[in-house]
Amino acid sequence: MEEQFILRVPPNVAERIERLLNENNASSSEDKSLDLSFREDGRSGTFMIGNEQFPASLLDLPCVVESYKTYDDNSLIKTADIGQMIMVRESGDAAPDVIEYRHGLTPPMRDARKRRFRREPDLNPELVSRVEKDLLKIMAGGTADNLDVETAEQEEGDENARGANKKSAPKPAPKHDIPENLTNAGEADRSDSEESDDSV
Repeated sequence: MEEQFILRVPPNVAERIERLLNENNASSSEDKSLDLSFREDGRSGTFMIGNEQFPASLLDLPCVVESYKTYDDNSLIKTADIGQMIMVRESGDAAPDVIEYRHGLTPPMRDARKRRFRREPDLNPELVSRVEKDLLKIMAGGTADNLDVETAEQEEGDENARGANKKSAPKPAPKHDIPENLTNAGEADRSDSEESDDSV
C-alpha cells in the first residue's frame, strides 16, 4: 500500500532540494543526501540535507487531500489520500504544541477548522454515556432503560387493523331513483295498449 505525506520545508531548504532533484549528476552536489528520522514519540524528529540538520514535526492536516499524477498532461490518476504533513523548521523556531495543523495547504483553507467546518455540538457527557450504554444493551439483545414503546406499537397496530377493515368492507350498490310520473306514464301506456287489443 502506497502512503504519502506533505513535506513542508523553509524556502532555502526548498531551493536546495529542487536543485538536487534537477541535477543530472547528484554526486557532484554537496547536498547529495537526504535523511529523515523520528524519535520514539513518532511526532518529532530530524530532517537532514547534506551535513545540516533541521528539526521536524509530524502534524495532522485538518482535512484529507488527494494526490494525482499524470502521464500525458491530460488525464489525472488519483494515487493516494494524504492526511499528514512533515513540517521542517529552522533551528531557532519553536516546536508546535499541537498535533493538528491549524491551516490547510492553500490560502482558502486558512484556519479551516474554525472558519469552514461545522462546530462541535455542546453535548452533555452524562447523556452521551447513557445513550452509549443503551445502544450496547440493544446490540446485546436487551432493551434500553426508561423506554416505553408498547403502547405506541399497539396503537399503530389497531389503526392499521381498522384501516384494513374499512378497506375490505364491500360498498353497497348505488340506488337509482325513478320519478313517479315516469312510472305512472308507463302504466298508462300499458293499459292503453291492452284496451286497443280488446277492441280489435
